[in-house]
Amino acid sequence: MSGASITAEPPAKGAPSGKSEQWRRYGVAALFLAPAAFFLIVWIIYPAIYTIVQSLFRGSGFGEFAGLDNYKTLFTSDNLTTAIKNNAIWVAVVPAFVTALGLLFAVLTERIRWSVAFKTVVFMPLAVSAFAAGITWRIMYQQEPDRGAINAAIASVKGVFTPEGVLSEAAPSSDQLTTTGGGGIELKNTVSPGDVAKLGLTRIRSTEVPETAKQAVEPPAKQDGITGVVWRDFKPGGGTPGKVEPEELGLPGVTVVLLDQSGSKVSSAKSADDGTFAFDGVAQGDYQVAIGASTFAKPFGGVSWLGAKLITPAIIISYVWIWAGFAMVVIAAGLAAISRETLEAARTDGATEWQVFRRVTVPQLMPVLTVVFITLLINVLKVFDIVIAVAPQSVQDDANVIALAMWRTSFGGVSDFGLGSAIAVFLFILVIPILILNINRFKREAA
Repeated sequence: MSGASITAEPPAKGAPSGKSEQWRRYGVAALFLAPAAFFLIVWIIYPAIYTIVQSLFRGSGFGEFAGLDNYKTLFTSDNLTTAIKNNAIWVAVVPAFVTALGLLFAVLTERIRWSVAFKTVVFMPLAVSAFAAGITWRIMYQQEPDRGAINAAIASVKGVFTPEGVLSEAAPSSDQLTTTGGGGIELKNTVSPGDVAKLGLTRIRSTEVPETAKQAVEPPAKQDGITGVVWRDFKPGGGTPGKVEPEELGLPGVTVVLLDQSGSKVSSAKSADDGTFAFDGVAQGDYQVAIGASTFAKPFGGVSWLGAKLITPAIIISYVWIWAGFAMVVIAAGLAAISRETLEAARTDGATEWQVFRRVTVPQLMPVLTVVFITLLINVLKVFDIVIAVAPQSVQDDANVIALAMWRTSFGGVSDFGLGSAIAVFLFILVIPILILNINRFKREAA
C-alpha cells in the first residue's frame, strides 16, 4: 500500500442529507394523515374525553362534582337496571339466533332454483332504515285484529277451532234472566211442560241480527212440551223489558238447551226466524232453560304484542327480520368460496348430509360466522332506533335498553347529561372487549 493519503470526496452538490430524506418521507405521510387526524380528534377523541369528564358531574353542566355517583345510579335505578337486563337478553339471544338463521337460509338457498328471488326478499328489509321498519312492525303488532296483521292472521286460524258466538255481546234484558258461571244465560225460575220460556236479550249489534229475522212472537203453550222465544228485546222509542212487543225481532239460529235439576242436558233446539223454539214430549218435572255459552263466545281480541310482557320479544322478532338478510348474504358468500372437493370427499366416505354440514361445512365457515356474530354483537349492544320505533311511550320503560336509556336521560326531557354521559361510558366499556376480540381476529387472519 502506497503512502499517498486518502481523502473522502465531498457529497455531490444538491444531494439530500439524511435528515432531509426523513423529513420528506414522514412529512408527506403526515400531510396526508393530517385531515383524518384532525377529524379523529374533533369527532372522536375530544367528545370521548368530554363525555368521561361530564360523567363525573351532576346535571347538565360542570357545577357539582359527583364522582362515581352517576355510575352507582346505573345499578340502583330500576329503569336503568331494566335496560341492562334487556340488553343482556338481546346479547344472549339475537346474535346467535340471527347467525344460525342466516346459516340455515344460506345452505338451503343453494338447493333451490329461485334462490336469487328468495335472497332478494330476505335481504330487502336491510335496505330500509331500522326506524321505518320499526314503524311497519308497530302497525302490524296492533292488538285489534282488524288493524294489526299479526293478530289478524292469528284470528283467521283461531276462528276455525273456536268460532265467535252469534251473539257475542248480548246480555239479559230483564232480571228474569241470569248469567251462568260458564258464560251462558238462563231463566232464573224453573219451567214445566205447558210453560212458555221468554229469553229476551239486549246489547245486540245490528250486524249480529240475521237478515232472515222476523217479528218476534210469543208461541202458544203445549201441554206435553215447553215452548219459548228468543228475541231482541229492544225497539225504537223504548219498550217494556221481558215483554214481546211490535218492532222487536226474533233471533234465529240460537241454540237453546233444556236441563234437568241436576244440570244434565235433556234436549236442545234451534230458534226459528221469529225466535220461537219448542221441546216436545217432555216428561213432567221442573227444568231449566238456557242459552249455551258458545252463543256468547267473544271474538278474538288479539294478543297484546305491544304490552309490557311481550314488548321485548316483539322488538327482537322485528330486529331478526331486518338482519337475517345480512347474515344470509355474508354467509352465502363464504359458502360459495368453500371447496366442493372436500364436501364430495366426505359424501364419498359415507357421511350423511347432516354430518357433512356439521363436520365439514360449519368448520370451514367458522371465520365468516365469527364475523357475522361479532358484528351483530356490537349492533345489539347499541340498538336504539327500532326500540323507540316499535315500543309505545307507555311501555318504553319495559323495553328499555342502554342506548335508549342514554338518549332518554340526556335528551328525553330529563336533561341529566351527567348520568347520560355515565351511561355512554358504560356502553363504551361493554364494547371494548368485543373490539379487542375483533382486532385479535384480524391479526390472526393477517398472520
